[in-house]
Amino acid sequence: MARHKTPTLTDAELRVMNVIWDLGEATVSAVAEAQHGGRQLAYNTILTMMRILEQKGYLRREKSGRAHVYRPLVDRSQARTRAIRHMLKSLFNNSPELLMVNLLENESLSTEDLDKLRDMIDHSESSSKPKRGE
Repeated sequence: MARHKTPTLTDAELRVMNVIWDLGEATVSAVAEAQHGGRQLAYNTILTMMRILEQKGYLRREKSGRAHVYRPLVDRSQARTRAIRHMLKSLFNNSPELLMVNLLENESLSTEDLDKLRDMIDHSESSSKPKRGE
């Protein structure tokens, strides 16, 4: 039975995308050579994943001589946003509040991290309030 393709990145796809983001563009051979840490992926596995990433809209492929060069269509920030939106929808009933409560209850955040979050919330609240006369 074929595995359901997710709109977000699998762990292996993320490893490939990290290499391409770091290099700016890459061939399958360049990704294979640039792998570091963890389990090394075979050339054919990388090729298959890069084709899937192209289908998902993460990469664009261009012919360059005998090789194909892949360029990212999505940067790391956009990939994070896609993943968070997918997670919000699938696990948190489209509720950012539920996600934040879960993080606060289940993760050990330092006082510094909590202060940063408070500052971000305060800044967000002040910028979203209508100004007088608006």
